[in-house]
Amino acid sequence: MKDEQQLQFKSSIIIIPTLFVLVIWIIYWIEIQFGFNFNKFGIFPRTFQGFRGVFLTHFIHGDAKHLFNNSIPLFVLITGIFYFYREIATKVLVFGAFFTGLLTWIIARESYHIGASGIIYLLFSFILFSGIIRKQYRLMAFSFIVIFLYGSMIWYVLPIEEGMSWEGHLSGFLVGGILSLLYRNKGIVNNEYQFSPSEIDDFFDENGNLIEDLNETV
Repeated sequence: MKDEQQLQFKSSIIIIPTLFVLVIWIIYWIEIQFGFNFNKFGIFPRTFQGFRGVFLTHFIHGDAKHLFNNSIPLFVLITGIFYFYREIATKVLVFGAFFTGLLTWIIARESYHIGASGIIYLLFSFILFSGIIRKQYRLMAFSFIVIFLYGSMIWYVLPIEEGMSWEGHLSGFLVGGILSLLYRNKGIVNNEYQFSPSEIDDFFDENGNLIEDLNETV
C-alpha cells in the first residue's frame, strides 16, 4: 500500500521537467536573440572564475542541436525520477547536479564545459543502479526501459568523440552511482515479507517440529 501511494501521479511530476527544459530553451533563445555568448559562464576547470560554471553549466548549450539532443532525455529522466523516486528526487537532482559540476571542474581538460549532459548521465546512472540495488520489480523494469532507450550513451563517458565533454558525462555517471548507494534505503524498497504469528504456530516447536503433547508446552 505504501508503494502504491508513492507512485500516485502528481502534477509536479510533469511541471518540474517541463520548467527545466523550458528554462534552458529560454536561455538559448536569449543568446540568439541578443547576440550573447554564455559559453564563458560554463565550467573552466581548476580556476576560481571557472568555478561559477559548476552552478551554471547545466543551463548553457552551444547550439540548437546540442540543446535538442539534451531536451528529450532530460524530460524523460526527470519525469521518471519524480514519479518513481519522489521522496528523494529533488535531492538527487540538486545535489547530483552540483557534485557533477564540481567533479567536472576538478578532472576536466582546460576548456569550457557546457550543457545538461552531466545531469542526463547522473539520472541515467542513478535510475540504472537504483533499480538493481533495490531489487524492486517496478524499479527494475524502469531501469531496463532506461537501458533500452539510452544504454548506448554509456560509451560517451570515454573520450571517443572530439569536442564532447566526456569528463562531464563520466562525472554525472559516477555521481549518480554513488547517490544510488547513499539513498538505497529511501523511497520504494523491496522489504522482505514478515510473517505474522497465528494460532497454528502453537502446534510446532521453535525448530518446526510438530508438538505431540500440547500440555508439555504449558
